[in-house]
Amino acid sequence: MNRLAGVTSPYLLQHADNPVDWWPWGPEAFEEAKRRDVPVLLSVGYSACHWCHVMARESFEDAGTAAYMNEHFVSVKVDREERPDVDAVYMEAVQAATGQGGWPMTVFLDAEGRPFYFGTYFPPAPRSGMPSFPQVLEGVVSAWRERRDEVGEVAGRIVTELAGRSLAHSGDGPPGEPELAQALLGLTRDYDAQRGGFGGAPKFPPSMVLEFLLRHHGRTGADGALQMAADTCEAMARGGMYDQLGGGFARYSVDRDWVVPHFEKMLYDNALLCRVYAHLWRATGSDLARRVAVETADFIVRELRTAEGGFASALDADSDDGTGAHVEGAYYVWSYAQLTEVLGEQDADFAAEYFGVTPEGTFEHGTSVLRLPQGGGVADAARVASVRERLLAARGRRTAPGRDDKVVAAWNGLAVAALAETGAYFDRPDLVERATEAADLLVRLHLDDAARLARTSRNGAAGAHAGVLEDYGDVAEGFLALASVTGEGVWLEFAGFLLDIVLDRFTGADGTLYDTADDAEALIRRPQDPTDNATPSGWTAAAGALLSYAAHTGSEPHRTAAERALGVVRALGPRVPRFIGWGLAVAEAALDGPREVAVVGDGDAAAALRRTALLATAPGAVLATGPAGSDEFPLLADRPLVGGAPAAYVCRHFVCRAPTTDPAALAAELGRA
Repeated sequence: MNRLAGVTSPYLLQHADNPVDWWPWGPEAFEEAKRRDVPVLLSVGYSACHWCHVMARESFEDAGTAAYMNEHFVSVKVDREERPDVDAVYMEAVQAATGQGGWPMTVFLDAEGRPFYFGTYFPPAPRSGMPSFPQVLEGVVSAWRERRDEVGEVAGRIVTELAGRSLAHSGDGPPGEPELAQALLGLTRDYDAQRGGFGGAPKFPPSMVLEFLLRHHGRTGADGALQMAADTCEAMARGGMYDQLGGGFARYSVDRDWVVPHFEKMLYDNALLCRVYAHLWRATGSDLARRVAVETADFIVRELRTAEGGFASALDADSDDGTGAHVEGAYYVWSYAQLTEVLGEQDADFAAEYFGVTPEGTFEHGTSVLRLPQGGGVADAARVASVRERLLAARGRRTAPGRDDKVVAAWNGLAVAALAETGAYFDRPDLVERATEAADLLVRLHLDDAARLARTSRNGAAGAHAGVLEDYGDVAEGFLALASVTGEGVWLEFAGFLLDIVLDRFTGADGTLYDTADDAEALIRRPQDPTDNATPSGWTAAAGALLSYAAHTGSEPHRTAAERALGVVRALGPRVPRFIGWGLAVAEAALDGPREVAVVGDGDAAAALRRTALLATAPGAVLATGPAGSDEFPLLADRPLVGGAPAAYVCRHFVCRAPTTDPAALAAELGRA
């Protein structure tokens, strides 16, 4: 009996009709494995994962394979986005054992949850040096039956090795100027000056590193840091990873030149990149950065917003190609014949040149991914707009990719921050309103009476799984951004509730942070990782929110916790800067202060000061606004008008400057291009 029919995860529900007797993660599955004396087959994936779908079609929907699994294993299916703690623990084991990892992840465990054999995707027949999935299953069964002592020894050794990996906290405090300069040098060495980005193929959007580069430029004026950020952003926005018709970014580029993406669109990528492009515009005034920030924000609202006001997790990579086949990228790619059918021959020729559609195709089966390869030449803007509008309408008649409509707390926190700031910068109050509605949903549905977060919700019901550190850090970050944009102090209060939980439940005695709370479900190891993945690590996300909250409130415990947490960035930043970009960005804010800005007063003069402060490039600056005498924010206390006029007060490192009524003077003080 497949036990997935009643779960909330859209990914697990995709497997509810498999002939495999799937169990959700839980003690019942392990009790069953113990009762039957069989191993547990743990399969971890997520709904937008292309190769997860491939393995499902090839193996999990195959009656013979399923029958063998049902006879010899207890099979457990996990949505990595719903249970990042389970995913992290076993992915660490996979990477330690094989040197690589990814999804789908396939791990074989004993009834105690101890892993003893690992892999990712396995094909239905041997291929390219990989064993087939049936061969793997048979090999594991043989080892379980005939070499049980060896299996137990391997499992015990792996668990012991993982337990020994707990991070010793660096007591040297946050990074200083030398460590941040060394990190920048390391990034310069890895930078692809010809194509933008870092390293070779595949190329992932380096969102957190870009934030560090922009903040480093904001603090130091380093032109090289800004140039790397700007050129990478332009390369991504002109490439196939960016949806040239509908806005929004795909997960990554499979090639070094940003031509062909892996087509799934994730909320977290788009939230992070929306904010990056908004910050790039803030630093440079770039028209491209403004366009991409706004288009990406509009994509998030248009295609990911749920009926309850939150934001769905992802759009699938695959969709029906019109023949009934489920094909990767089918919704997005174009052949010249398809352009001609929609546009007519003359406009098709124009569109093919403008969007880089070639006769042989840049993708598969003679199709091309739309991009902007023409090198910035002048094009007829009205004609481009007409072509784009007609192609988008035609694409809308295709079968759209599936949507994973679960709401993940952390990713919605990122979206709240991005939409709030983008709306404020570009005079889009509708975006600020959408950010506020998502924040309201997080409070109403994800936050319980003890300020504990649920990781997910779906269709207006909170999921059963507890929030992890990234949920607390990213949701607090979103609330703090919303507080600065709206001037509503309640969001600062909610951030404080979450960060108190971080101090009480996620922080070790030595100041290290853990990804799960001290009262969370016990796994074979308590996960703990300060390095970024596709999103900021929970460790550094929490550090950033703690730092901002301390700047707002003057709370010494929160400031001390942030600085202790940044000790790991001091150790890792100079060595692996690409993998701890958000930690480096937070360190820039700590080194700069961060600056505390209070704007008091009403009317147009106060609005001008407030906008100047919002557009400041000083890293991590916090802003409190309100009328004179307001108690909405701690920073507004004892801050009167100056000569009866609205005024801005700026403090940094426990030192306050004289207040100013002049937006130009404020801009000079806070840094603004």
